[in-house]
Amino acid sequence: MRLQVAAVCLIALSAYAVDAGHVLRGYTPEDSAKEINWEQKFRTMPDAARIKENMRRLSARPHHVGSPYDHDNAEWLLEQLKSYGLDAQIEQFSALFPTPKSRELELLGPEPFTAKLQEPPIAVDPTSDQTSEQLPTYNAYSRDGDVTAPLVYVNYGRPEDYEVLDRMGISVKGAIVIARYGESWRGIKPKVAAEHGAVGCILYSDPRDDGYFEGDSYPDGPMRPAEGAQRGSVMDMPVYPGDPQTPGVGAVPGVKLIPLDQVKTITKIPVLPISYADATPFLKALKGETVPEAWRGGLPFTYHVGPSTAKAHLAVSFNWDRKPLYDVIAKIPGAKYPDAWVIRGNHHDAWVNGAEDPLSGTSAELEEARVFGELLQQGWRPDRTIIYCFWDGEEPGLLGSTEWAEAHDAELREHAVAYFNSDTNDRGYFFAEGSHSLENFVNDVVKDITDPETGMSVWKRVRLVDIANATPQERAEIRSRPDLRIPALGSGSDYTVFIDHLGVASVDLGYGGEDEGGGQYHSAYDDFYYYTHFMDTTFGYERALAQTAGTMVMRMADADILPFQFSDLADTVHMYVGQLQKLADDKREEAKERDREIAEGVYKALYDPKKTLVPPPVEAIPPYLNFAPLEEASDDLTDAAKAFDAAYAAAGGVAPAGLNADLIRSERLLTDSHGLPNRPWFEHLLYAPGFYTGYGVKTIPGVREAIEQNEWTQADVQIGRVSVALEHEADLLKQATKLLPAAD
Repeated sequence: MRLQVAAVCLIALSAYAVDAGHVLRGYTPEDSAKEINWEQKFRTMPDAARIKENMRRLSARPHHVGSPYDHDNAEWLLEQLKSYGLDAQIEQFSALFPTPKSRELELLGPEPFTAKLQEPPIAVDPTSDQTSEQLPTYNAYSRDGDVTAPLVYVNYGRPEDYEVLDRMGISVKGAIVIARYGESWRGIKPKVAAEHGAVGCILYSDPRDDGYFEGDSYPDGPMRPAEGAQRGSVMDMPVYPGDPQTPGVGAVPGVKLIPLDQVKTITKIPVLPISYADATPFLKALKGETVPEAWRGGLPFTYHVGPSTAKAHLAVSFNWDRKPLYDVIAKIPGAKYPDAWVIRGNHHDAWVNGAEDPLSGTSAELEEARVFGELLQQGWRPDRTIIYCFWDGEEPGLLGSTEWAEAHDAELREHAVAYFNSDTNDRGYFFAEGSHSLENFVNDVVKDITDPETGMSVWKRVRLVDIANATPQERAEIRSRPDLRIPALGSGSDYTVFIDHLGVASVDLGYGGEDEGGGQYHSAYDDFYYYTHFMDTTFGYERALAQTAGTMVMRMADADILPFQFSDLADTVHMYVGQLQKLADDKREEAKERDREIAEGVYKALYDPKKTLVPPPVEAIPPYLNFAPLEEASDDLTDAAKAFDAAYAAAGGVAPAGLNADLIRSERLLTDSHGLPNRPWFEHLLYAPGFYTGYGVKTIPGVREAIEQNEWTQADVQIGRVSVALEHEADLLKQATKLLPAAD
């Protein structure tokens, strides 16, 4: 599901050499030497050729949820895992998964046009002609609908785009909106359109974003061809992911189902994705003002806002069936701490053949499992239990991972140490997002991974790239901060239920940024031919992913003291609190400036200061928020983290009784069982996908979104909740520090 972007996150100055004197954090010197030996052995063993063959086999046929090859792949994965000597099984669930019954889109009027709504086979691409097995281009969890209305162009369909339309005096009430893919998650576009009164939504892929404007079109190049279209879910996942009919509980036989007409995550209006070839006549039919410059796409004509004089007719209906999910789960029992679980996951389902998304991650994960099987034969045993998961149903809405985690809710809250996720993987730089108690751990691991093209550590390589792209202020921090920052997790892949719902410390990782792709995303052309011609063509970064994720799993599983670190977390929380204060200050200044312009009668649009446009209604100046409890809690966390990290370092890897249990609880304390406002499934108070961003993260979301939405009383309440959670985290660290001998 996640579209790989060239986001570069981690970094450092010189290659990190593991030498005889180096002791891994959380290990005694003796155990560190053993661990380094096993890790080095592990990293020599992943085989790029095997990973390539895994991808070839898994991507041979379309394998969406409920398809025969999806089940076949699950059985094959199970067979492979068992052949490696692992204890593996399939855990089956079910979920609501609508598929198209009918799709119609036509332009009425003097120049009628009927959209083709098809991706044609390409002669050089041997699997693109499997049309009878392919899901057609559609958006899952769009409601049924048959509407006829004028068109209005809404750019990317974000809330801020509707603010521009309001200033232009353009309403979408009673209209069908046409929005281009990009800049926000696709499910937000119909959500916001419906809130503004639209009756239908068309999503199209503009060539400026992932077509010929960016490079040669497939098959001559990697970008989306004129008739290529992006499938995808439009489930309202910021409310809750997983099976729409069983929120919060695993979708096992006998579970009570919410009636379809009561499900909150199905769209309020019908939605359909189309290619830019199909979109062209609809865009040409738009009248009205020329769009702002930032709204202009790459098609060779003038873009207008609308409304259109000719009407569009959009009609979609779906088979609202429940389909089986096949999660493939393998366990390596822990020798010392079998009740502590280190979990690794990647999904195996796809919209069509899915070579990049998700099999570039799945194929590497399977190779990690094979290598662990080899090490078991050589005498290695993990101290903690390792669980390898191959999820089904990620593409429609994180179905397999969510249902599995909800079914095992109580066990995971008690036993889960950390979750390591991957999804798509390509050629380029290492990236990671995750819990900031794991930021130091991630930095340490990637210092030991060699970049397959440059020979330097992947940590050094990405740091140099970040320095090159940074502002002077950012560059100074990169050079001075021992651990370089990893972004927080939002949503968009299978880590969501672990971090956001259960409070399990999590990392999402991979490589990318130097591949040529992007235009194949969620199309029939994301297949083995495409991947081997335009993505990680040597499979060197596939091997690097296996080395990186496998090392993280092994190092976390074998540590004497869990290698969590909290000074980075405290520093990040300080940064978030500063951002919230600035956001509140900016809202006040914007309100003052807006009211001044309204009073002077010169309210101007950002894109054309010569025009006087429709002003927004006058609003009260936002009040000052009391950030003192949050500042105090952040300071307390900083002090407690500093003391704990010092005592941890002095302990030399000797773990007193109860310490690891406290560390497992540390992420849980940052959650609240009541959840976030209007979406109780999301329990984490520091990280969540934004209610209007979908994938993109909102940090300290209860406070941040209340400020953004001018809900000042709510902002005060949420400041209090987060402050209490941070104080509890600080108290846990104080308790843990007392357990360490160095605290005396």
